[in-house]
Amino acid sequence: MCGVFSITHPARSSGAAVSREAMQEALAKGAHAMHHRGPDGKGYWLSDDHRTGLAHARLSIIDLNTGAQPITNETGRIAIIVNGEVYDFETIRADLIRRGHRFKTGSDSEIALHLYEEYGTDFVHHLRGEFALILYDQDRNRLIAARDRFGIKPLVYTITSDGTLYCASEAKALFAAGALTPEWDEDAYNHACAMQYLPADKTLFKGVMQLRPGMMLVHQNGAMTIAPYWDLDYPREDAVDAGQDFSAAKTRVHDLLKDAVSVRMRADVPVCCHLSGGIDSATIAGMAADLSDRPVTCFTVSFDDGQSKDAQNDSQIGGQAANAYDELPIAREQAARIGADLHVVRLTSRHLVDAIDAAVEKTEGLAINGHLAGKYFLSEAIRKQGFIVTLSGEGSDEIFAGYPHFREDVLRHGTDGALKDALSGLYESNSKLAGVFLADGQELDTAALQEKIGFVPSFLRAKASLGFRVSGLLCRDFTTRMEEMGAGANPFAALGDFFDHAGQLDGRGVVDRSAYLWTKMTLANYILKTLGDGCEMAHSIEGRVPFLDHSLFEYVRGLPLDFKIRADANGTLVEKFILREAARPYLSDTLYTRQKHPFIAPPISAGKDLQILAGDLMHSAAMDAQPFFDKTATLAWFNSLQSLSPREQIAAEPVLMMIMTTLSAQRHFFSMTEAQSYAA
Repeated sequence: MCGVFSITHPARSSGAAVSREAMQEALAKGAHAMHHRGPDGKGYWLSDDHRTGLAHARLSIIDLNTGAQPITNETGRIAIIVNGEVYDFETIRADLIRRGHRFKTGSDSEIALHLYEEYGTDFVHHLRGEFALILYDQDRNRLIAARDRFGIKPLVYTITSDGTLYCASEAKALFAAGALTPEWDEDAYNHACAMQYLPADKTLFKGVMQLRPGMMLVHQNGAMTIAPYWDLDYPREDAVDAGQDFSAAKTRVHDLLKDAVSVRMRADVPVCCHLSGGIDSATIAGMAADLSDRPVTCFTVSFDDGQSKDAQNDSQIGGQAANAYDELPIAREQAARIGADLHVVRLTSRHLVDAIDAAVEKTEGLAINGHLAGKYFLSEAIRKQGFIVTLSGEGSDEIFAGYPHFREDVLRHGTDGALKDALSGLYESNSKLAGVFLADGQELDTAALQEKIGFVPSFLRAKASLGFRVSGLLCRDFTTRMEEMGAGANPFAALGDFFDHAGQLDGRGVVDRSAYLWTKMTLANYILKTLGDGCEMAHSIEGRVPFLDHSLFEYVRGLPLDFKIRADANGTLVEKFILREAARPYLSDTLYTRQKHPFIAPPISAGKDLQILAGDLMHSAAMDAQPFFDKTATLAWFNSLQSLSPREQIAAEPVLMMIMTTLSAQRHFFSMTEAQSYAA
């Protein structure tokens, strides 16, 4: 886990000479802006003509002594920088050595360099893991940037007016190097207003694009191409073998997942696990404990009243009653079952406000719940206890259809009409997800999406209800600008243009189509980028996600839907059925039978004191400076929050958090003083 940064100037015939000193200075500024990603060292490399440079901010995980980057090949003509981890590298390394390749380090990253020598641009197909990499081949004047299959590690880029290409792990490196000054991308923000998420290839910043998951960028002799090297490729509904043996499939899921956990426990630094009240993290922790010869260390977030002082290993941060959201008792039960050493990060609702500024600055993203602060403080506690690598359960709900909105898709669009009677029960048992995962109230128009893909996934109906609430607070100047650009009519219509419908959606079942969109939008752009990598790297922590091992996914995607979502004897849909059975030896009885509950923090709008703290931000200079929300309407709405019912406060929470994180972004990135500081 590190920070990567590159600069590629156009060929000499199309631009002025580039001095070594200027390139070195720009590379150093970019690397320094990502110091939190790589506090253990900085490394730099320049091409012979000084027109391409690579910079690396290192967080040492594998090969602590000789694994510094950039790494060059035997001739020094090819150089690479990598963020993340590549697994099974020992086996691949041995094979490459037999083929005559000579290695300079013992790190996992170096195999990518020699695989490129062996296979050219197809080298990426041989990589298993979580990575974002940049490689430069001097002889071919070719720069390659690639991002892992699911987007676990981030990679952004920009091209300046003179044709210079900048790539980086974070946008702040581009600003620091002087590539551009931060400006809001209003079209991207307009999408966020409608559905929480930015377009798949955009960021909050005008001119700063993100390389999509599973994509490779090739810049050669002044021309640039971006193309997928991998996609989810769910099978067509009529191609799924409904007669597969469940017992054999359960064993295969268990073995693939345990192997994914095993390879991710490989590190030359301490490794720990997340542990919440769900079966995902519990399964990972349980398998890690089974694979380890010593007790595994786990960390969990607790939202409680702070009156329990029995916490020998607690990272105490106070408390206010929020027990409806607290999963500590379940985590304690699971930790006892697997013999884990449990550290508890106790949070109050006040911390959900206090962490907003720091979290937004580090993650470069918006949030719709205080779970942003939860993940931020969780990573802080992990680092303070001396751990650098953590295993988490992200990705399980995507590949095993665990979220409640997938069950809603089955109930609304499945062929068994009797199951539709369970829809009201689904909403009742997931009341704290109103307006986040499940639709609540009036929605924006999604008819264009319906026409494009044949139905509207339930999670996008939920986002449309969030978008409707946001729409009433936007200022007229902003909405007019969007209408004039042709972008404001309906972002749900534009959504249909971002994905390969013919190749990836047509003919697939409703849950697979919904999972495809969720994985590309929510998982990649929010769960992994903001809540995952952003919060982890804010504290120099590497997050590893065994469920997103592509070998496991490629097997699970071909299983019948009935293996993932199955009705019990009472007609209630049970999510992640095959995972529950495969993981049964590792789970407490409580977890084995518990319904999925996403990691959600309690609403901050419920407490008067917290509303005062939030109000400080709402009345700050950032509110006057931001170009999106009507100040009068927004403050009136904010002042009405405490008069709402608890359910209404839950549904309003995503709007409040979106506004507050927008104000933090305005303050950190878009004021003249802050923009100047990046280039200082």
